[in-house]
Amino acid sequence: MKIHFYLRFHTSFGEQLQITGNLKSLGAAMGQPLPMNYLNDEFWQVSIDVDPAEEPVCRYQYQLVSADGTVVSEWENDRVIQLQDGAVEELQVVDTWNHSGEFENAFYTAPFRELLPVARGSKKLKIPKNHSHIFRVKAPLLSKNEVVCMAGSIPALGEWDEDKTVLLQPDGNWWAAVLDLPKEGFPLSYKYGVYDTHKKTFREFESGANRSLFGDALHHKHTIVHDGFVHLPNNTFKGAGVAIPVFSLRSKKSFGVGEFTDIELLVDWARSVDMQLIQLLPINDTTATHTWTDSYPYAAISAFALHPIYVNLEKVAGKRHTALIKSLKKKQKQLNELAEVDYEEVMKFKLAVLKEIYMADKEEWLKDKEYAEFFQQNRHWLVPYAAFCFLRDKHETSDFTQWKQHSVYDAAAIEKFVSPRLKHHDQLRFHYYIQFQLHKQLKAAASYAHKRGIVLKGDIPIGIYRYSCDAWMAPQLYYMDRQAGAPPDGFAVKGQNWGFPTYNWQKMEEDGYLWWKQRFSQMKEYFDAFRIDHILGFFRIWSIPWKAVEGIMGHFVPAIPVHVNEFYERGIWYDYNRYTRPYITEKILFETFSEHAQYVRDTFFETTGFGQFNFHETFSTQRKIEAWFAKQEASEANAIICQGLYDLHANVILFEEEGSKGLQFHFRFGMENTSSYQALEAATKKGLYDLYVNYFYHRQDDSWKEEALRKLPALKASTEMLICGEDLGMVPHCVPDVMKQLGILSLEIQRMPKNPAQEFFHPDDAPYLSVVTPSTHDMSTIRGWWEEDRDKTQRFFNNELGQWGEAPEYCEAWINKAIVIQHLYSPAMWSIFQLQDLLGMDDQLRRKEHIDERINIPSVAKHYWRYRMHMTLEELAKEKTFNHDLREYIRAGGRA
Repeated sequence: MKIHFYLRFHTSFGEQLQITGNLKSLGAAMGQPLPMNYLNDEFWQVSIDVDPAEEPVCRYQYQLVSADGTVVSEWENDRVIQLQDGAVEELQVVDTWNHSGEFENAFYTAPFRELLPVARGSKKLKIPKNHSHIFRVKAPLLSKNEVVCMAGSIPALGEWDEDKTVLLQPDGNWWAAVLDLPKEGFPLSYKYGVYDTHKKTFREFESGANRSLFGDALHHKHTIVHDGFVHLPNNTFKGAGVAIPVFSLRSKKSFGVGEFTDIELLVDWARSVDMQLIQLLPINDTTATHTWTDSYPYAAISAFALHPIYVNLEKVAGKRHTALIKSLKKKQKQLNELAEVDYEEVMKFKLAVLKEIYMADKEEWLKDKEYAEFFQQNRHWLVPYAAFCFLRDKHETSDFTQWKQHSVYDAAAIEKFVSPRLKHHDQLRFHYYIQFQLHKQLKAAASYAHKRGIVLKGDIPIGIYRYSCDAWMAPQLYYMDRQAGAPPDGFAVKGQNWGFPTYNWQKMEEDGYLWWKQRFSQMKEYFDAFRIDHILGFFRIWSIPWKAVEGIMGHFVPAIPVHVNEFYERGIWYDYNRYTRPYITEKILFETFSEHAQYVRDTFFETTGFGQFNFHETFSTQRKIEAWFAKQEASEANAIICQGLYDLHANVILFEEEGSKGLQFHFRFGMENTSSYQALEAATKKGLYDLYVNYFYHRQDDSWKEEALRKLPALKASTEMLICGEDLGMVPHCVPDVMKQLGILSLEIQRMPKNPAQEFFHPDDAPYLSVVTPSTHDMSTIRGWWEEDRDKTQRFFNNELGQWGEAPEYCEAWINKAIVIQHLYSPAMWSIFQLQDLLGMDDQLRRKEHIDERINIPSVAKHYWRYRMHMTLEELAKEKTFNHDLREYIRAGGRA
């Protein structure tokens, strides 16, 4: 049999199309896609020979190779052809490229299988013996009792008579029509439409021009047409959701912190107000120090293990061990009444009780078939994680480089270390036990949500903790001598240093991003959608050398550096030492340290002559300064001096590219604000600034786009979850285009417009494939923001809310409500709100002080994450007036 593939696709010069699939003739045997041939402006084509007796099923997909060699696959992964042995001599396949950015593709992701009637997994299409053509098309936006129909220019298609349309049948993800068309009717024109099977009436044709098909119906030759999507208006789905960390939930039965079991109460409330989604922060184990600093949810010691703090003790104990938790009722009540989470106290009591239950339960638990299955499915991370936790506690540090035993991970050695014959095996198995209990409770909560039509959306941090099980197991996947962070912005003027090692993407690519795919697979156990924290890190990461403390000392990686020749070519005065070393003068020392200037000069610096100074070698990096001050007495003066010395280390214009031998450089972000730059003469300053703008805003875009397109398509293709990207901060020009190409939802925030010419972003301007929200966990709530900048608030009040006169000093409930309603009316697919912003609409329900509503302050490196709801979920469920009003707002915005 010969198969002729025709793909409708208009390419630009230098682009190439190829096809890949399971057949040997499609390159499966060699692992190489088959190149296609340019036919004309409308089609690319390739023909293959195949023996149906050997290969009865053809699965295939198209790929675009750009001029720079980047390969982008189409979204489609369900093109399947059943090859009938001997029945057909030639098969003609006419396909439409499925662009990943088509909004309809979102409706084939996990969240929509239950929420919308997407045609999936239906009866197998019956194909009669006598036919010439099979038409397939997708239509995920149909309502109940609606099916796809088609009409066209020939009698077999009703000659455009709406009463004689051909009804299509479900065929997996497709709708299909099997027809026997005479050759006299070609070329034919046709259109798809919608038919109401309940009323038995034609409803509407799709929009756009007529479709056409050239060719004929020859004997022993069949044609299959994949026509993409029916062109229907997108007026079917807009959803609303609530965002809250699990630890912030409060219920009558929890133990001083939100627990997985509390999610069910949140589901009930969300459903009662017609919401469809609950968004959570990361829920992985962060237990590195056994102190409150572990409250930071983005520093997990395992990308797979769940946090023990979220376990419900009563569920673990069951009826058999209720006696073990009865004595805790007083402590439970005490912790539950606290305004905020007492992280250390909760963890201390929970772990102690878990150990008691484990010791009483371990013999029965080991016989549990569900546990055996869980263990086998998760062994690849569970066993090393348990060993890591044991060694962390034994050595009293998660910094595995300081361990006397197993500081370097060896899989064979760890396999022996976890042997049941060894004395410490019970302690290892305790961690298996906790993870199994957490898995069961979260799985139950997810199942509860799904049965009630509620989507659960998780959160994948961009980084891993430096002293984590992941870094211990595979340090080669990370650059351990670097730190990830973010450049300075309005929220953190010194930049952010998250302390995470950066990814070695080249190494990760070698096994097809296996670690990431395993991570997605495990997440799919519980979630239908997820937010990629700092998706910009897939384009480039802000990388800070280990010797630095502040984020301002970093630069983007990858980045095309400035070559020394560029200074000469642009006529810019160049001096290596002047640009790359901290610029320190008598005047700067006095301005920075005032009355401490003499002491600072004598202690930390050496003179170079001409009134300038260098740091002593003992203090030649920020990290050395940090270590020195850690041994000094804590005082206000020392804090001021330490920060001043950090600032002087950052008073540079260029950072040298490692290994470039003084030939290549990266500009320090915000160079124009340094006293080093300000001290230069005007012509040099202008030349440097022009080159700086070129470096940050022009030259990197293409390389960053290539970088993202090497990683994101492969990762996106590995999961059916709906992917949302947190694309905030200094966003390169290429980011929106890549996210749109891949169908990844963007994040749109009113106070953080992506257009630098705008002061505010209006929710009405959001693209459909996006999430709109007035605030995130890293920001102040609506109420808090209202009081941060009086002038900005006034402009927002007049221009965005359309109000006259002077803005209220405080964010009154009606203002909060107006902002929420703006977001509900947005065209975005999802409108998601922090619970605090929803409660802010009600004078009686909102918290007294808005400062107590904030979850995180990014500029505070050691922030204590401890926010809790100020009312229980049970109490919230009883607020009939508030819940009724919120439900009506959601319905009015078309989100019910």
